[in-house]
Amino acid sequence: MSPRQITVLGECVADAFTEPTSVPYELALRVLPGGGPANTAVALARLGTPARFLARLSGDVFGRLFRAHLEASGVGLSYAVAAAEPSTLAVAEVDAEGQAAFSFHAQATADWQWTGAELAGVDLADTACVHTGSLALVKEPGAAVLEDFLAAAAPRATISIDPNVRPLLVHPEVYRARLAHWCALADVLRLSEDDLELLLPGTPPEQACDIWHAAGARLVVITRGADGALASLDGERVQVPAVSTSVADTVGAGDSFTAGLLHHLGARGLLGGRLTELRLDDVEEACRFGTRVAALTCSVAGPNPPWQSQLAQLATADRAWRASTPLSRTSRPNR
Repeated sequence: MSPRQITVLGECVADAFTEPTSVPYELALRVLPGGGPANTAVALARLGTPARFLARLSGDVFGRLFRAHLEASGVGLSYAVAAAEPSTLAVAEVDAEGQAAFSFHAQATADWQWTGAELAGVDLADTACVHTGSLALVKEPGAAVLEDFLAAAAPRATISIDPNVRPLLVHPEVYRARLAHWCALADVLRLSEDDLELLLPGTPPEQACDIWHAAGARLVVITRGADGALASLDGERVQVPAVSTSVADTVGAGDSFTAGLLHHLGARGLLGGRLTELRLDDVEEACRFGTRVAALTCSVAGPNPPWQSQLAQLATADRAWRASTPLSRTSRPNR
């Protein structure tokens, strides 16, 4: 079965990585196209899912880089807005473990200036799933416009949200204030363990899942880096191990995991509604696929998700994990 289209809505960010030079007091920047939603759209298209990206793309040097990168990966840009504002820039410092710390240059940039008119004509007839999140869902003035778009899309498409909390740019309280509303809109909520700690400090993952189920999200997936992922479907849970890989950096890993999860579900015809046909076994398989996609993203520098043809190299390793690592499942009868 060929997967139906997934529409991704959100920002592009120029990820500038610091590099030393031989000149004293000089620092070079290596710029790669990034941004959580853009990374997810690219990963989906590279995996073989028809992916369309709703973005506001600047005409500056970074905006031209974004457009070329998205088009080269096969992402549809038919509804992308040609924006007059500048692109968003993030400067990243990567530590010895491959973890990146970002500083953002995002004041009045193109990504947050959505208007209702820019999204009013978007045709979702062929869209099985709408995915969004990150900064575009909390940065005004466009955040409210995106929420309205999700509410209009929810009756006809599966809604997927990744909060992707950026505390240096938007205070976590802003995310907390909107999260229950997002769960009421969302069928899928994917977030990292770092997001969990910022949103519900000190809350065990299982308890957090139950809170978000009660708010409306059917499927909650918490990615935990080297510890894999915890998935909860209406309170039934499965833990999936990570795939062992050499880590260049972790930039874009969570975005790639989300793409793998949605691609796998979409390829099996499980997207397009309220996930009423979804079972825990389906979630497990989709999360395992997502961990393979994330592992390949971690093995290269920057947000550079794999192409479908590259996944075979991890199939043997994944089978070894299956044989050696038992699953841990729990269930809860009622939401």
